[in-house]
Amino acid sequence: MSTPLSARLSVVVPAYNEEATLGEVIRKLLVLPQLHEVILVDDCSTDRTSEIAQELAEQNPSKIQVLRHLRNAGKTEALKTGFAASTGNVVIVQDADLEYDPDEIAHVISPIARGMADVVYGSRFMVRRAARVLYFSHYLANKGLTFLSNLFTNLNMTDVETGYKAFRGEIIRSMTIKSSGFGFEIEVTAKVAKLNCVVYEVPISYYGRTYEQGKKIGTIDGVAALWYIIKFNLLTSLSASYVEVPRFLEQGEA
Repeated sequence: MSTPLSARLSVVVPAYNEEATLGEVIRKLLVLPQLHEVILVDDCSTDRTSEIAQELAEQNPSKIQVLRHLRNAGKTEALKTGFAASTGNVVIVQDADLEYDPDEIAHVISPIARGMADVVYGSRFMVRRAARVLYFSHYLANKGLTFLSNLFTNLNMTDVETGYKAFRGEIIRSMTIKSSGFGFEIEVTAKVAKLNCVVYEVPISYYGRTYEQGKKIGTIDGVAALWYIIKFNLLTSLSASYVEVPRFLEQGEA
């Protein structure tokens, strides 16, 4: 079991062309009592996302840091940039599109703050609060990828593709992330499993978008995920997964 901690929360927000929802997401994050910082990574947006991000940062300079990629590099690269800049002892990913409600973040990070967990996934397939009914094909793909991931990690996860993933800061900042596009979800699960740390899932709501509304993940991302399951579980060692093993694990606190 981990040591309870007073959560200083870093929220990493990757954003690409999210002018319609970014402001509301950030406003919801700013009222979180545990909030230490928001790291907003603009992945070379072509709409008003960058302008809105800068305005929000100017209004809240002590809480919001904006980083911008000079070329569009994909979600995983945006997350890498955000994780490297984070300083909180708890780090969570928040998408900028409101498919996940920031009001639930306190619920997601609670097992870490209470010393019960080192990593927490918010699952859309446990007992749900609310979930928009959308594509059956996405449900099947997610279930299939989660099943295959579980075979290799020996974790009984229900939703490896969830956008809500929270970590003790030293875990995610020490991790070497090599995938691209949307490959982060599979890679991080494989590398967390190698640590033998304490992983929890908690139920969350999910307010999914259609492709017409701006959803970005596609079939090619699912195909890439199959390769990532093999690569990061079978072909990547623990030593290659982290710059250094987090010290609290070496000390037997997990």
